[in-house]
Amino acid sequence: MGETLRVGQVLRYASAKDPTDPVLDGYTNFHYVTDAPGHKKALLESGINGMAKVSAPGRRRPAILIRSSPWKAGSEQTPWHDVFDMDNGHVRYFGDHKAGLTKPPGTTTGNAALLDAFAEHQAPTPQERASAAPLLLFRAVSRNGKVKGFVEFCGLGVIERAERIVQWAGHEHTTFTNYVYDTALVDLTAENDQVDWDWITARRSPAVSDQEALAKAPRAWREWVKRGHSALPRIRRRVARARVFKVREQRPVPDSQRDDDLRFIYDQFEGRKHEFEAVASAVAARVLRGSGHGYREGWITRRTGDGGADFVGRIDLGTGLAGTSLVVLGQAKCILPDSLVSAEQIARVVARLRRGWIGIYVTTGAFSEPAQLEMVEDQYPIVLINGMHLARELRSMARDDHGNDLTACLNHLRYDQDVPITSRRPEEILLK
Repeated sequence: MGETLRVGQVLRYASAKDPTDPVLDGYTNFHYVTDAPGHKKALLESGINGMAKVSAPGRRRPAILIRSSPWKAGSEQTPWHDVFDMDNGHVRYFGDHKAGLTKPPGTTTGNAALLDAFAEHQAPTPQERASAAPLLLFRAVSRNGKVKGFVEFCGLGVIERAERIVQWAGHEHTTFTNYVYDTALVDLTAENDQVDWDWITARRSPAVSDQEALAKAPRAWREWVKRGHSALPRIRRRVARARVFKVREQRPVPDSQRDDDLRFIYDQFEGRKHEFEAVASAVAARVLRGSGHGYREGWITRRTGDGGADFVGRIDLGTGLAGTSLVVLGQAKCILPDSLVSAEQIARVVARLRRGWIGIYVTTGAFSEPAQLEMVEDQYPIVLINGMHLARELRSMARDDHGNDLTACLNHLRYDQDVPITSRRPEEILLK
């Protein structure tokens, strides 16, 4: 693997364009990272910088480097405002046509390159998309009191839409026609948020076929080449996605001890919802205390009229005037280990939370990826304990207190008289 560009990395883009030193003024040297002996320098002199096409065997453009200059936004030179929403994988970038130009807006150097790339990105077959030019997006940033000479790498993009629009020319008090491009940033999690410059160098060589170059591409880009825009919902960059666990990661290895434990637990409490609530309450207490919190179990709610909660607890933070307490509203769901908890099911619990309350959801199943994504993006104050985590905690409790006898552990928890069953209101836990 050669030099890489990392999302969020600030690079020094010096006017000398010397690739010799890897670091300049304390920042990675853009020209060092992008240096490819035998090829022209990669440049960010303009807003839209298309590399020269090569024959391989068709006419392949290796890449288009985009630079946005936020400090110019709203000025006479740049009357528009580009939008970089990196958390949700979307960039809205305006083309390079300007007021006073007599040529058609699609024929300016930058627009022509992006419209050409847009056609490639809309290609119907994987073979055609394999040659499509990737967009490498940067934005100018200020460092050391300077607004020029530094750029931040913002990611790898695919053009979703190109729209012809009419813009206001600001100081010239007139309008002009231009293009705006909506671009999807692809997920680079598999590459640790990096793009290997060897991929771009391979695309610059006429001796390297599209498929050979594609082998060096990020995984999400290869997925897009294979499936086209239908893959974008899955491969779009979403910062929240880094905190989402795949369903398979939430389930024990089939036929393992953990898998046997989980299925045994489910069999013990299938059709015994109220008994499982006592077990869930104990596991929730163990998990929260294990992460260093002062947690106090409250009670199990009655079978009817529980107000959407199965058990209630309290987290104590600090002491005296320097402390506070949070109500914990618990939900317990004993479902088939192969089942999923949906976003709607989690949302129903969250809807019952008040200010100063948090939720905890304990299940023998797994949490769907959309449910987790919604929880992270909407910042739901809820803790999720899946079936594998539940089985691990219960086996640990069995080893600690019951000679590794899981049956004895479950029987003790289901009949635990220290946790009463009551219809008290959740906020009363703050009075205990």
